[in-house]
Amino acid sequence: MHNASVKPKTQVIKGVTYVYQEFSYRVKGAKHPKHKRRYLGKHIDGQFIPNASYWLLPEDEKAQLGLTPPVPAASPGTHAALAVRLFYGATYLFDELSAHLGVTADLQVCFPGIWEQMLSVAWFLILEERTPLSRFPRWGKTHRHPYGKDITSPRSSELFGMISEDAMQQFFSLQIKRRLEREYLAYDSTSICTFSKALKLARRGKNKEHDLLDQIHLALVFGQESRLPVCFRILPGNISDVSTVRNLVRSLVSLGIEKVHLVMDRSYYSEQNINVLLQQRYKFLIGGKTSLNYVKDAVNEVRHCIGDFSHYHPQLDVYAATKLLKWQISQVNGEPEFRRVYLHLYYSEQRSTEDRRALHQKVYKLKTELETGCRDASHANLYAHYFIIKAYPKRAIAVTLRKGVLEKEAQYFGYFALMTNDVKNAAEALRIYRAKDVAEKAFGNLKERLGLRRPGVSSDANLPGKIFVQYIALILCSYIQNIMRKQELYQQYSYYSLLDELDVIEYYEHAGTQGYFGEITKKQQDMYRAFDVSMPK
Repeated sequence: MHNASVKPKTQVIKGVTYVYQEFSYRVKGAKHPKHKRRYLGKHIDGQFIPNASYWLLPEDEKAQLGLTPPVPAASPGTHAALAVRLFYGATYLFDELSAHLGVTADLQVCFPGIWEQMLSVAWFLILEERTPLSRFPRWGKTHRHPYGKDITSPRSSELFGMISEDAMQQFFSLQIKRRLEREYLAYDSTSICTFSKALKLARRGKNKEHDLLDQIHLALVFGQESRLPVCFRILPGNISDVSTVRNLVRSLVSLGIEKVHLVMDRSYYSEQNINVLLQQRYKFLIGGKTSLNYVKDAVNEVRHCIGDFSHYHPQLDVYAATKLLKWQISQVNGEPEFRRVYLHLYYSEQRSTEDRRALHQKVYKLKTELETGCRDASHANLYAHYFIIKAYPKRAIAVTLRKGVLEKEAQYFGYFALMTNDVKNAAEALRIYRAKDVAEKAFGNLKERLGLRRPGVSSDANLPGKIFVQYIALILCSYIQNIMRKQELYQQYSYYSLLDELDVIEYYEHAGTQGYFGEITKKQQDMYRAFDVSMPK
């Protein structure tokens, strides 16, 4: 049994004073006890800076240690020791919206002692587009923010390392209980490239940007009605999309989401995934693949009539038809078990033309490569598939297109499919499916606005914490964009021009007096009203 000394000890390593507890324990067969240390934090500038191990201790054990963590910064309304003049218009908006969404309260529960620092970093990420976190001290000196103190680059790394997986999952659960009722969840993932060789999850894999770097995958679940993120998962960079669905379902159930309604693109389609979703009786809407035989058979059945006027949906500009399928999912006592699913088929003349043009351009490029002698070794199978190639001793090769090969591929151009066990109407299913772009826009926000294109971490311990703080920023960023869309603010402002307009509002504090805001223009007041935020006093 471990015996921890009540009084913590200190040790200086490379000029830094570390605080730790020492444990002794017996090993069978050994004459003397073994010793193990549990580090609790550091002494920096005479102040105890706790780490994650300290915050996870029971309250009574913390009290016995006699260590004093830093006191949170004063909130607006308290008295200042010195006269200060800070920008507080935009961060005031963030504070109010964070309280409205329950983000602040849930962070206080899940991350006691560090939630102010997390919010301050998140506010910095929102306002300082693509600015490295090492610039936080400069920004912090001119802005009022929840922590109210400097966060240097080493301190931010320590902060990310203190954010535990258990606390993140608890935060997801609390947020889900606040706002997630019955809505479809868009599920998608993106690749994040990294130069670091120390990240265990970084692997060489395929990505849309064709970067020749190791990468990790970030899977994100987004509410289509609330248009706010629900949770995320970090995956190895060589994991395929289709293999992640089973664990996604488990994660959602563990977070308390009993009625799952998932929307996924066709990269997540597999027979096994459909079986998992049907067996668990989860509702889903997923993109189908026209290369599948049963989809081809269904297209052939409706090909003669899908182009009729009765199948046309002018608002979506597509022709649609639906086929009811009986999907066999398992064997029960030797008898097949079937579930009902709807296969919605769509045809677009414009899409057909684009598919045909893309095919012709590809084949023309391949033919040019053969005739000019500039062959690409990776195209060898394509050359054989599309062409008959004859070589002559004294002349150039003859390249002839195989008969019927293009017509065979083109017969399914313009068609696409959706599979669902929930939405009977084909037009409604397509509307829901097209709304899943909220996840894609969120990835754009994370990468371009919140600094996730190249995660500046070199430690597995810090990576989840940094992404989580960026995720907190994403909640506010998404909510602001939603309100701007609903209130038609985009007709007057861009996302950043609106924040810049609010950011110049000043806040003053003088010794012995209560703080107050500077002048607020009518335009700025209208902005706060659009977000249903009380006017600063």
